[in-house]
Amino acid sequence: MTDQQDTTDSTDPSGSSDASGSVPRETVSIPTEIELPDLLDFYERQTPEHTQIAEFYDNLDDGRLTTTRCRDCGEIHFPPRIVCPECTGDDLEYVDLPHEGELFAFSESRGGTPLGYHDTSPFVVAIVDLGEIKLSARIDGARYDDLEIGDPVSLKIVDVEGGSASERVFYRFVPRGDAQ
Repeated sequence: MTDQQDTTDSTDPSGSSDASGSVPRETVSIPTEIELPDLLDFYERQTPEHTQIAEFYDNLDDGRLTTTRCRDCGEIHFPPRIVCPECTGDDLEYVDLPHEGELFAFSESRGGTPLGYHDTSPFVVAIVDLGEIKLSARIDGARYDDLEIGDPVSLKIVDVEGGSASERVFYRFVPRGDAQ
């Protein structure tokens, strides 16, 4: 893998942001061969009626990866919270997270994938280090043998179709550089 690639090229297949700062998007579909009951739907409902962190999903839909920071103690949490686990305060604000990070740890899922997702296996899951926080994410565009700890990755937004609700969005990461 090399880090010589120009990340401002909007045709960059690695998914890194272009010069305008836009984040690449992809649409994935939940399989139609089976009907997913709510308990088996991997992507949660994202409206204010269904979750108190709907702002996280709204921000993600707008191309921003965000999380919450406690205004009382300053702690940053991921996933976003409605109460600070450090000081139990509830004065939280949404803050932007970087769209680029590096692999802290990763593994490849080959079996035991969720019902209906067997055709996407194998896939890489990782802990991505974004500086102030680390988060878990799927890594698209690479296999286990293509990656190393410390490899740079970029945010990719995934629109989710089908399932129990519509207009959902989630995040993944893709390798930066020539790991595609």
